[in-house]
This record gives sequence, C-alpha cells and structure tokens, in this order.
Amino acid sequence: MKEKTMIQEEQILIRITGQDRPGLTASIMAILARYDAQILDVGQADIHSTLSLGILIRTTEENSGKVMKELLFKATELNINIGFSPIPDDEYEEWVEKQGKNRYILTIIGRKLTAKSIQAATATLAEQDMNIDSIRRLTGRPSLRRQNANVRACVEFSVRGTPTDYDRMQAHLMEMSHEQGIDFSFQKDNMYRRMRRLICFDMDSTLIQTECIDELAKCAGVGKEVAEITERAMRGEIDFRESFKQRVALLKGLDAGVMQGIAERMPITEGVDRLMRVLKNCGYKIAILSGGFTYFGEYLQHKYGIDYVYANELEIDADNKLTGRYLGEIVDGRRKAELLKLIAQVEKVNLAQTIAVGDGANDLPMISEAGLGIAFHAKPRVRETAEQNLNTIGLDGVLYFLGFKDSYLGDEGKF
Repeated sequence: MKEKTMIQEEQILIRITGQDRPGLTASIMAILARYDAQILDVGQADIHSTLSLGILIRTTEENSGKVMKELLFKATELNINIGFSPIPDDEYEEWVEKQGKNRYILTIIGRKLTAKSIQAATATLAEQDMNIDSIRRLTGRPSLRRQNANVRACVEFSVRGTPTDYDRMQAHLMEMSHEQGIDFSFQKDNMYRRMRRLICFDMDSTLIQTECIDELAKCAGVGKEVAEITERAMRGEIDFRESFKQRVALLKGLDAGVMQGIAERMPITEGVDRLMRVLKNCGYKIAILSGGFTYFGEYLQHKYGIDYVYANELEIDADNKLTGRYLGEIVDGRRKAELLKLIAQVEKVNLAQTIAVGDGANDLPMISEAGLGIAFHAKPRVRETAEQNLNTIGLDGVLYFLGFKDSYLGDEGKF
C-alpha cells in the first residue's frame, strides 16, 4: 500500500517598501489569495506616502516558490521593493509565546519633538528590556509656513514586556521630561485604558489660570496675606483645612456681588474649550472637585455642561456680605478622593476607568486613587509624586494620554 505523502508547510515573512498608492495592498493580497496562503500577521505604516508593509504567511513548500515569483513580478510592475525571509517553526513559536507579555503605552508630548527626545525615550525602554511593537503619531503634521504658538507634537509607542525596574524607568523619564521640555505618560495597555468614562478636575490653576480665593482677597484688600497662605498650602507646607479657614476668615465683610465679575473674567486655561467639547461629545462624565468655591465651579458647569461640581460654599449674610465662614464640609484632598470614588459608584464606573487632573498637594489623593492620575503644570511635590505629568502644552494634552488622534477629532493640521 502506497504511503500518504505529508504536505510540508513553511512560514515566509514578506517585506515591502516603496511609494504608496491606492490598491497596492489589495494587489499583493490577490496573489496570496490565489495560492490560499494563511496570514499569520500583517502590519503597515505610511510615512509621507512611503509604504512599509510586512506580511507573515504560511503556505505549502510547493506553493511558496510560485508565490515569491509572482510577487517579484508584481513588485517590478508597481515599482516597489520586496524581500523574503523564511521563519523557522521554533522561531515562530517563540514569537507567539511573547504575545502573552504585558503591553504598555508610552506617550510623549511637547511643543516639538526632536531626535534627541525620541532617542532618550527609546533608550529608556531598551534599558528595561522592553520592545517597541508600533509607533503612532497622534498630532497633525506641523506646517513649515504657517506659524502657530499653539503647535504641539505627540507620539505614542506600543511596548511589549515588563519593566525590570519600574521606579528607575520612571526616574529616567522624569529626568528626560525636565531636561528636554517634554511630557510623558506610561500606562498599562488594557481594556480600562481604552474605556475611560469619568474625569475629575481640580478647578483653580487647572481649569482656570488663577486661584479664586486670591481674586476675592484682592477685592477685600487682603491679597498679599491670602496669597502667601495659598502658596504654602499648595506646596503642602501647611494643612489645607487650616489654611482654608484662615483665608476665608480674611474675606469677612466683602460684598458677595464681586463674585460675578471675577467669574466673568476668569482666565480659562489653554486647551479647556477643546478638551471639554471632545469629552462631552464622547460621552465622558465630567466633575469639578475643587478646594475653591461653588459659585465659580457652577459658572464653569453652565459654560461647559459639566455633570458634577463639588466645592466649598461661602456663607453670605442678609446684607449680601461674606461672613468669613463657610457652609458644610471642606473639600480637601481626602474629600476629593472620596468624591471621586462616590461619583464612580453612582455612575457605575470601575475606578480603573477614572481620570483625575490637578496641580496642588491637595489633588494628590485623587490623582493617586484614579485609574489615570495627571499632574497638570503642577507644584514640584506633585510632579515628583504623580506618574503622569503635563507641563509643556495646554489641558487638551489629556486627550493624547487617552489615545485620541487629531485626525479623529477633525483637528489635524490646525495646531
């Protein structure tokens, strides 16, 4: 009886580079389809209309020669470069095993990115024995002719592996950020990162570029005294609750009517309009958790359609004057963290799907509690503690930490 011949199969990695054009990938796949090739992996990148396409196929030894011959003819016809590499079974299996490794996203942002910045970031990853799987540009291409002070550049690295020394890596990234004027975010790439649902903001010096209590103090003629206490509290040098009581007491006798004018003049932080528009359009729940005052938080709530506002309520007497006292519980750092968890519970959002953004020491508890905590133009103590920092561009830089691309938003080329 004649023995049945076993069909031998092999893996071939096909590498294609050259000028991109519509239909190129389809014409390559048509040849592979003709020989019933199995696609084990495929990846493509396009930089300035230059294509880099990789296809890993599995086919029979009988068909492999025919496939390569036809692809070579097609490459000549399309004026592209093509190369082939056999991949042994053991090497392929080793690669498959690596699929189970942890995946991370490293995002770097700046007004501009240089080769030096990319080198520093990638060298840090290499030191941790982590491999870059892909690189994505999230921002639009900058114009060489049109000048814009709001220009920004952001690149996202998809990385595989586990840091050998996470603290050392974070320290290197922080050093790189400080020396080169760029920001970074290093996040585990899991389903929670892709499904953030609740974002909580500090207000003063985050959503707005002032401290409302300082503005009230100026109107009351005690600006210097209050500003000194505010700075010490934000640096974490004195207890926030005690500093809050001291500052509010200094406002006694101020006409409450001045709050409207202050609210209307509040300098909105760069990027807030764009950030709020995108977050609302994408269905995020938005909260202000502020050690400032309810009046100003509600003003921003009406302006941007914010879902929740928790701040401090100033007591006003029958003559519409501030009494130097407050109503209810002080919203300090501990309370902010509690409110973050409470709102997440009400909205049925996993804590890993939450984001917290702030600048001061009293924001650290909620920044630490959230799935993604971001220190924004923060005080030194906060920058050193938070794992994500945003210092070089406006607040809409948060969108890049969430993986948004300018092209998703119709903003490509505007910045």
